[in-house]
Amino acid sequence: MVVMSPSGDIAAQQRDLIVVSVLLMLLIIVPVLFLTLYFAWHYRHSNTKARYEPNWHHSTRLEVVIWSAPLAIIIVLGAITWISTHKLDPYRPLDRLDAERPIPADAKPLEVEVVALDWKWLFFYPEYGVATVNEMAAPVDRPITFKITASSVMNSFYVPALAGMIYAMPGMETKLHAVINKEGVFDGLSANYSGAGFSHMRFKFHGVTNEGFDGWIARVKQTGTALNRDTYLKLEKPSEREPVRYYATVEDGLYSRVLNMCATPGKMCMNEMMHIDMMGGAGVESHENREKLKYDNRHAGEAGHGQQTAPGATVPATGVPARSEAPAAGTEGNAATPDHGSHQPPAEPQAGESNPAPAQLNNNGSSQP
Repeated sequence: MVVMSPSGDIAAQQRDLIVVSVLLMLLIIVPVLFLTLYFAWHYRHSNTKARYEPNWHHSTRLEVVIWSAPLAIIIVLGAITWISTHKLDPYRPLDRLDAERPIPADAKPLEVEVVALDWKWLFFYPEYGVATVNEMAAPVDRPITFKITASSVMNSFYVPALAGMIYAMPGMETKLHAVINKEGVFDGLSANYSGAGFSHMRFKFHGVTNEGFDGWIARVKQTGTALNRDTYLKLEKPSEREPVRYYATVEDGLYSRVLNMCATPGKMCMNEMMHIDMMGGAGVESHENREKLKYDNRHAGEAGHGQQTAPGATVPATGVPARSEAPAAGTEGNAATPDHGSHQPPAEPQAGESNPAPAQLNNNGSSQP
């Protein structure tokens, strides 16, 4: 029943979408159910006054009614669904507090970072530097921006009175924008089976006044302990029916480490690993660069097929053999020149003559301009 009587504007809009959709579909379902009963009664065997037309097979008027009514309903339902899908997108920032009040220009959303653990919920309040387990609070009529992730398996964050459910996945971050419009204590739960302790993975959401929220933050800071990486690693271990816990201080960057799956000391963070991959790898060429290198080597090798390497010449980094150079005078018989061939430099051009083409080595080692 809380879905049909929510306390948050997003959940109220989702409730309205459910009601409108059901009413539109009932426009078809109710007449069909009524006509089914009417035909069974009217055309009963004992009713001899009913028209009996065993050879009847078509009515244009009836076909128009049968097809046009459902088509019109589908068009209207599709339009409403399309509009609501964009308007109620969980990543879309709010544009109103409720149906009668827009978001104030000076309103600052409350940011809450959510981590689904086995089998409990961890909430970070980065603006206030505190964290809690299995309890959260938010002021009435203040927009809330949720950033949601998980530590191990996929889960689903759901406060029925506030907004629809949104998935929590390890190594990924989903978002949800919502607002609570009424004071009260509301149930939050895991809406996706995640293991043995799933049924007890619940928390309380407190909708309070601004003064009440300030008092709640003060209580967390007064009674809470410190949440650092070691404390988190102990909390991360699977446990059931975890009591409410307060943390007065939170280690800087802890949520980011949880999101990037590197809370364990010495473990590389996912964002660092992705950056290294994007830059081509840690000292190793990326796949694209390696493929380009193979292509260049192959084509350079085809162009230089049969050419010799001069003594002492080194092979370039690309793997293409160095081009042969003409041996210096007195080096005939050098191992770089084949025994059956000779290499003579071209004659110097005479005055008025153009410089001939440079000598090239044939496959048999002979020189030819």
